[in-house]
Amino acid sequence: MSTDALQFGLFIPQGWRLDLVGIEPAEQWRRMLEVARAADAGAWASVWVYDHFHTTPQPTMEATHEAWSLMAALAASTERVRLGQMCTCIGYRNPAYMAKVAATVDVISGGRVEFGIGAGWYEHEWRAYGYGFPGVGERISALRDGVQIIQRLWADGEATLESETFTVDGAICSPQPLQRGVDGRPRIPTWIAGGGEQRTLRYAAKWGDATNFGGGRLETFKQKRDVLLRHLDREGRDPAAVRLTTNLNVVVRENEAEARRVVEEVNARADRALPAEHAGTGFSTKGAVIGTPQQLLDHVGALRDAGLGTLIAYMPDVAHDRTGMELFEREVIGRLA
Repeated sequence: MSTDALQFGLFIPQGWRLDLVGIEPAEQWRRMLEVARAADAGAWASVWVYDHFHTTPQPTMEATHEAWSLMAALAASTERVRLGQMCTCIGYRNPAYMAKVAATVDVISGGRVEFGIGAGWYEHEWRAYGYGFPGVGERISALRDGVQIIQRLWADGEATLESETFTVDGAICSPQPLQRGVDGRPRIPTWIAGGGEQRTLRYAAKWGDATNFGGGRLETFKQKRDVLLRHLDREGRDPAAVRLTTNLNVVVRENEAEARRVVEEVNARADRALPAEHAGTGFSTKGAVIGTPQQLLDHVGALRDAGLGTLIAYMPDVAHDRTGMELFEREVIGRLA
């Protein structure tokens, strides 16, 4: 486990979780940019986007802005924060093409990209976009093969490789990333996301610079951490080489009653886009922290003590009101970072 100081990331509202409902499409990028620049000017270490095409918990006609288009835009319009996706789906883009896109964004950003990659799960958008929906084993095999292609292209600038799921023959990645790995070769920090104990965490131990699991739940985080540590031991890697991270849904206000009121407002906005039978499901409170800065300090502090290196907060109201973001920065990051 990395022993670096605890860092904090923030998800940028992009519509996937119905967090831009009520904002005109022409205005949405400005709202996203305002949040990103506020994070850039503040204490946040990173900003993040989701890699999805259709809204959740149900597909709707509400906007979902594409992840890597946003990555390029944020690379050009921020100065300090690192830029990540949680997480890029291996099935949505050929891995050689993905390596090229990520390397280009790394150059645009001046070397600030964090590369999140996972097997993917949202069946509706897979099928809607013509990708089929392979079984979980096939998707994880694609993750295994794709990560190797991507990292080889970054490091060498070209790759020829035939695997179970992908083939590249003389693919060129130029420019290569600006960032370097511990061996001095070009490499973007690779976050292998997911908690599968037999394969995904084994691949994270083999090729990852960070993992992302647990959904903010302490007991799940500890369980996955211990499995990862066993895989790292088998791989002969130093546990400090892999940063442990998790995401957390957050609504924070000075008192819990006010936080609960914000959740009601968030779900009322989402209900305008959702079918009636799904009313009230726009923001799930399961596993979330809804309450005061002290409640967050207790929750995140316990995760930190269990080895957490980065917490990525999702705030469903931030496109409409940055009160919670500012309170989190002042009372939580200021005391835990």
